[in-house]
Amino acid sequence: MTVGRRALLTASLALPLASAAARAAWTRPAGLTPDASVMLWSEGHIEPPAGLIERVVQRSDDPNASDRMLEGITRPRLDIFRPAKPNGAAVILAPGGGYRYVVVDKEGYELARWLTARGVTVYVLFYRLPGDGWTNGADVPLADAQRAVRLVRSRAKTDRIDPARVAFGGFSAGGQVATSLLTRFDAKVYAPVDAVDALAARPDALAAIYPVVSMDPAIAHAMSREKLIGASPDAAREKLYSPERNVRADQPPLWLLHAEDDEVVKVENSVRLREATRGIGAPVETHFFERGGHGFGLMKSAGLPVAIWPELLWNWLASHEIV
Repeated sequence: MTVGRRALLTASLALPLASAAARAAWTRPAGLTPDASVMLWSEGHIEPPAGLIERVVQRSDDPNASDRMLEGITRPRLDIFRPAKPNGAAVILAPGGGYRYVVVDKEGYELARWLTARGVTVYVLFYRLPGDGWTNGADVPLADAQRAVRLVRSRAKTDRIDPARVAFGGFSAGGQVATSLLTRFDAKVYAPVDAVDALAARPDALAAIYPVVSMDPAIAHAMSREKLIGASPDAAREKLYSPERNVRADQPPLWLLHAEDDEVVKVENSVRLREATRGIGAPVETHFFERGGHGFGLMKSAGLPVAIWPELLWNWLASHEIV
């Protein structure tokens, strides 16, 4: 590690922990907008299903706490948030939405703001949804995730990032996108398009926050499972799309976060992935909290012990020399 990187790591670990009161007082600014947006695929490369219409739905009536979701995604893309002083790190975020939509603010723009304040260049991924009628629908979220990592690396000079310090994070169903990328980063789920696809799609670190993981009906999030692999998949299909059953020694370092009282996505999703990862000796760090429920993001964790999670993630990223 160079002296500059060591100093940066030390500074990262020394970040003060915000008090619960400060977190409770923090509100998400209305209308957070990215600095730029880049399409994943060149014009005409993907053909949206007939009748599919992309639209934004605002779910909050609080002008200071926007909570948008994007439905019917026809233009998979990366929304880019640039820090005032880039530290070379890049983080790609895949928000959740049960594979019915993709959350914009709570699990995308909100954390992007937190990370850019610390020098990270952030890319919020709006991936195609498997139930929207795409050809090979079960593979389109993973295809978009692979393309996103490659595209970010291809933009290293433009965005002033280090292509060897690219992390990927996913929430809820976006956690299924992330953990699929964890174990299938080199799966041939799309034909190469251009020189970008010669770059590696394996992230340098990967975080999954209250993730959908398994397609085992005993613990799966039912809606995500049906959208991804259908109502009656055979055993081989169920296994292929269950990341905990496809762990591999060369997967990226993994960070997991889940609340024990999550009634939407069972904590067993993270438990099984942790056990499988440990079983093959691959690196994993896991944080389970008593309370937090599902979809807490930053704002809904205020006043609970789980509110410390962004600092825990930051320190882990620093320990792997990402930030």
